[in-house]
Amino acid sequence: MKHSATARHVIFGSGAVGTAVAEALVRQGESVRVVNRSGRAELPDGVELVRGDAADPAFTTAVAAGAAVVYQALNPPYHRWPQEFPALQAGVLAAAEAAGARLVSMDNVYTYGPAGGRPFTEESPDAATTRKGRLRGRMARELLAAHRAGRVEVAIGRASDYFGPRGGAQSNLGDLVVPALLAGRTATVLGDPDQPHTYTFVPDIGDALALLGRHPDAAGRVWHLPNDPHTRTTRELVELAHRATGRPGAARLRRMPTAALYALGAMNRTVRELIEMRYEFAEPFVVDSSLVTERLGAVATPAEEALERTVAAYRARGK
Repeated sequence: MKHSATARHVIFGSGAVGTAVAEALVRQGESVRVVNRSGRAELPDGVELVRGDAADPAFTTAVAAGAAVVYQALNPPYHRWPQEFPALQAGVLAAAEAAGARLVSMDNVYTYGPAGGRPFTEESPDAATTRKGRLRGRMARELLAAHRAGRVEVAIGRASDYFGPRGGAQSNLGDLVVPALLAGRTATVLGDPDQPHTYTFVPDIGDALALLGRHPDAAGRVWHLPNDPHTRTTRELVELAHRATGRPGAARLRRMPTAALYALGAMNRTVRELIEMRYEFAEPFVVDSSLVTERLGAVATPAEEALERTVAAYRARGK
């Protein structure tokens, strides 16, 4: 296997998060290699793209040889998480360990389970009530055990539900919201739009994961990636997005009926996997990210600016 040169940063995954990490690193003048299964991706100029299977430790070890930081930004099909995610993480862990690189792993807050009226912090216990939440909890514990054993430096970044450029269908503020607002139609969201809910801006995720890769104090723990400290309701955020479209009046918004969710789930495996996550949108869901701001200096983009950039990205894509 030959590559153009040793890349200092190797990112496994080229979705919204992996691309955002690559963009952040390129802005810092770093050499970056991105690895995915298809060999196709829209990446910043100068980023090398390599095709391969991250579940193959021989491949991952070769492609990450000489790296200083390895990033796990993989996201297998939602309905295939139990079957695919553990092997993918094992492959990336093997690569980082062989290279002597720091491993920065993208994670979410599923492992905490329902909020129960309390904001989530990094000290919140694992209390997942879903299959996907229990899986993510096991994966995080495995990485931290490898760190404690001295096998590899590990830093884990946890984001709440994300939104922003390339947020797509997986974002509750994505494909069912922004194109509808731009067209003057009714936007659709999952769950109760009047509950406070933390959302994390995709470019902030990229910047923060890049920070976890270089900050001397980042390794050995979980960090909540930066969120706007003013937690708004989903409806308020949709209104900000509507304002960014420049259309007059108030946004038209509806929640997806539970019956419709089940009906769609019968035909669509990805939608079916959303059903067990409905609890996130049934009560206040607040993720406290003050620790990463206070200790590492990561700052979230204000919600107004983040939604303006999200709308602009959708508008440009539409053209």
